[in-house]
Amino acid sequence: MTDAATLGAWGVPLAVLGGALRVSAPFLFVSLGECLTEKSGRVNLGLEGTLVFGAMGGYGVSYLSGSPWLGVAAAGALGALFGALHGFLCGRPRVNDIAVGIALMLLGIGLSFFLGKPLIQPTAPRLPSFSLGFWSDVPQIRSNLQVNFLLLLGVVLAPALRWALKNTRWGLIVRTVGESAEAARAMGYDVNRVRLLATMAGGVLAGIGGSFLSLFYPGSWNEGLSSGQGLMAVALVIFARWDPVRCLYASLLFGGASALGPALQSVGITSGYYLFNAAPYALTLVIMVLSSSATKQSADLPMELTVAR
Repeated sequence: MTDAATLGAWGVPLAVLGGALRVSAPFLFVSLGECLTEKSGRVNLGLEGTLVFGAMGGYGVSYLSGSPWLGVAAAGALGALFGALHGFLCGRPRVNDIAVGIALMLLGIGLSFFLGKPLIQPTAPRLPSFSLGFWSDVPQIRSNLQVNFLLLLGVVLAPALRWALKNTRWGLIVRTVGESAEAARAMGYDVNRVRLLATMAGGVLAGIGGSFLSLFYPGSWNEGLSSGQGLMAVALVIFARWDPVRCLYASLLFGGASALGPALQSVGITSGYYLFNAAPYALTLVIMVLSSSATKQSADLPMELTVAR
């Protein structure tokens, strides 16, 4: 976090904005992946493990190959592998997708910590970025508004995914499977196959989100890298009402909340610092409470989700 104190009254808002641009990308990619998965009628709580494993794998490949973009591709491939495992297991009779997701989350985190031990010290090439503050001569503004190309990819991907779900044959199949598996089978679609592919695609996005953590911000590999962002993204999808574009807006909100504590600390407000750092977790709880209702069910909720049965 840059020194917001030198920017006067604009220091904290600018620091929060800059933090939102840096921190929101993992939320965005994981939430888009979970949104796609849930649109097919399946919940994947294992995306936290996929996020961490993608961060570790992407960092390792970037370090060994010298190319951060190869690291991003490797993270996406590892995410697809975890998604395929989740989809295969959940396709078995009487297997609960929530339980499988929790198991894979623990597996992904455990494997990442074990295999990533040698990667804590080495420095891998990082992803390039550019500054939205190019118009300013103030170094703090330029450094604070650094944007990575993966965030731009996510910004483009969100409306593209919304359009594809609403206007393409592929999107219609995914939504049909998510709304009524029986209707999809009657139309001749293989429900398990559709959900497997959707879960794999969601895993790819979560893995790419993990590579952002290790290859751009914070830009290193350590065991405390994720801080539960994969799990918070599930609440973010509910808050966004299963809409990819709303996932983009909610990701920026969560990113800004995550940057609030460091922004206040940079201007000398240290009292209650850890309380401000808990802002994204408090926001998650508030969203879960506000989005729940004993008498009203969201019209956007895919009816095949376990929670809707």
